[in-house]
Amino acid sequence: MKAVVVYKSHYGATKEYATWLAKALHADLLEHSKVKGDTLLKYDTIIYGGGLYAGGISGASLITKNFDKLTNKNIIIFTVGLADPKNPDNVTHILKATDKIFPPEVKEHLTFFHLRGGMDYSKLNFVHRAMMAMLKHVLSKKSDKELTDEDKGLLAAYGKQVSFLDQNSITPIVDFASHLSA
Repeated sequence: MKAVVVYKSHYGATKEYATWLAKALHADLLEHSKVKGDTLLKYDTIIYGGGLYAGGISGASLITKNFDKLTNKNIIIFTVGLADPKNPDNVTHILKATDKIFPPEVKEHLTFFHLRGGMDYSKLNFVHRAMMAMLKHVLSKKSDKELTDEDKGLLAAYGKQVSFLDQNSITPIVDFASHLSA
């Protein structure tokens, strides 16, 4: 199997996961901006990682715009965000958001995985700070009874640095990709 891990990372969490995946799979590692659609043609398996921002996956258009050339490839998408993927409601929400990103005829050829990232508030750009401020505002209007544990965690982390990166969480992706060549 000739595999590549492509990533787009704003703050480093997605890059870290992509680096771990590439090493574990002995795959090439490419940053999104260095990839043109034809670059991916020489690979059997394409693993694309992008951060979750307001329901979108950073850089996912690389896959959608080039999908007609990639239909015979194994394509794995991994997302990185603050939402805990151990919570089934979060995964459902993330997968529902992918319906807006990938047309059904593309999505049926993709396999999705979700990883938990982190946040260093001091490094967020203006737009992402504004998004976090809006989220804080919405959550702070909820009563304590309405707040989930995750909501409480987001409120507690607001303005701080938190990391949920876990190298062991790539194991399902590595296992899945490894079986594609078997």
